[in-house]
Amino acid sequence: MFFMRRVRRFFGAILLLCVIPATASAEPVITKTYSYFRIGGRTAEDLDKELEKHGPMTRATGHRHPGATEIKFGGDVTYMERGGRCSIGGARVTLRTHLILPRWNNRSRASADLRFIWDTLSTDIKRHEERHAEIARNHARQLERALLALGSSKSCDALEKQVSETTRRILENHDREQLRFDQIEATNFDARMMRLLQYRMGRRGS
Repeated sequence: MFFMRRVRRFFGAILLLCVIPATASAEPVITKTYSYFRIGGRTAEDLDKELEKHGPMTRATGHRHPGATEIKFGGDVTYMERGGRCSIGGARVTLRTHLILPRWNNRSRASADLRFIWDTLSTDIKRHEERHAEIARNHARQLERALLALGSSKSCDALEKQVSETTRRILENHDREQLRFDQIEATNFDARMMRLLQYRMGRRGS
């Protein structure tokens, strides 16, 4: 006869970054929300200054950015004992992502050219933050699969250490991938914006 021994909660949180079913096919519980910060300005220089002044501050860099994605992992693991061995009875990973994006107050009163530039830039900002959320979702799924795949151990204390190590490893991989993505995006920003502007100009002219 087996019985549920205990439930331990694990979590990790990053800024840019329960009873559970005993089933190996469960998906992580993922939520995504949005909020907006408003900026003014009537010139491209104004917009740049407004983004620098009002953009969200991230703990990772200590600087303001034109957008940000708050990421928080959480969840529960259930441990079960049977026949002198401890195994995972169930695991649920939760992920909350919150995207913070700019909204320009003066768009309707700006020139067509400046609106065009802003629309191109704001679309790229949103794409960038959506990718951060996607990276987090991929790692939430990877973490849940890895936890459910852990084999039995001689004790629940030993298995709990494996859960902690697995969680730490995957969340560290997540952090590295998020950082690598930001570095690539920053390096390619100018070239990417020129391609986007040229593409959108071509579509506008057709």
